[in-house]
Amino acid sequence: MTNFAERTDTATFATGCFWCTEAIFEQLTGVLRVTSGYSGGKKPNPTYEEVSTGESGYAECVQVVYEPDKISYDELVKVFYEVHDPTSLNKQGADVGPQYRSAIFYHDAAQKEKAEYYRTELDKSGAYNKPIVTEIVPFARFYSAEDYHQDYYQNNKYSNPYCAMVIRPKLEKFQKVFAKKLKTAN
Repeated sequence: MTNFAERTDTATFATGCFWCTEAIFEQLTGVLRVTSGYSGGKKPNPTYEEVSTGESGYAECVQVVYEPDKISYDELVKVFYEVHDPTSLNKQGADVGPQYRSAIFYHDAAQKEKAEYYRTELDKSGAYNKPIVTEIVPFARFYSAEDYHQDYYQNNKYSNPYCAMVIRPKLEKFQKVFAKKLKTAN
């Protein structure tokens, strides 16, 4: 009997602070790994300090490795739009600057098509009272953020007030809306 490796795919999303986004996507059934990092800039190997200036061209983002037979790209895009304000240009909550922009970095033509479809449909539906400003741009490169940014919420939920005041409420809302898609629900 041959043992076949699970088929995986990759999605890259920027929704503002990667600490919040990582904590959310990690909870989804079919998501194997979420890595906080940077995409959208040109200089190789950016640091958090460089990205934080807002001048690097990079956005804080997450790279999501998932099993398409357990969760679809469409479902990931729905989560993406639900967990942040896609109408806010270069700003999410108190985080301000182009490094906090809303962006989908598509990896192939099918991802581009689906991302554009959902953005158009959401705009037409009136789901938001302002136009969606999410960038949909080709994926070029991704750099992992420094180790202390990985699994940030899990490692700091009891010691950092940001986790309690900002991340936990987002997680609780997400868990209610996507309860059937959570790893603990299966």
